[in-house]
Amino acid sequence: MYNIPRLLDVNAKSKLFRDKEKLLIIGRCIEIEHPEILDDFIKKGYGVLSVCLEAEHANQVGLKLAGILARGKYSEVAVLTVDGSMHCTQLHWVVEEVFKIMNLDDKVLRKHYVVYKGKLYTISLNAVKISRYLSRVEKLLEIRIRETK
Repeated sequence: MYNIPRLLDVNAKSKLFRDKEKLLIIGRCIEIEHPEILDDFIKKGYGVLSVCLEAEHANQVGLKLAGILARGKYSEVAVLTVDGSMHCTQLHWVVEEVFKIMNLDDKVLRKHYVVYKGKLYTISLNAVKISRYLSRVEKLLEIRIRETK
């Protein structure tokens, strides 16, 4: 049913992506639910790996991704998930955590994307960071409510 390899199942220097400059980490269901969006990334030369954080632990995914990034030379890492999934949201946070731990901010570009109702949205790094902190989200909502009154 699925053809995209699972991140946890591949060698950190796999021939599936070792010659790629860009990696795309997808929520596993993207392959089945939104193949047309995934195909656009593949046409742009991304090496694609899948993750399902319902089945895999975020710490395992993060450690494996760190191993892949430490052994390869990538210009970009992107994340593509379904918007609104509590499991998929974690994947964006995992990538941010790996970048922070490995000090990759100035070395490798990263991008975040979600699909909502069949449409692709680019998500800013700031939005990913803020979404991790519910107190910050709450403050933003309070500000917005005050502004609309």
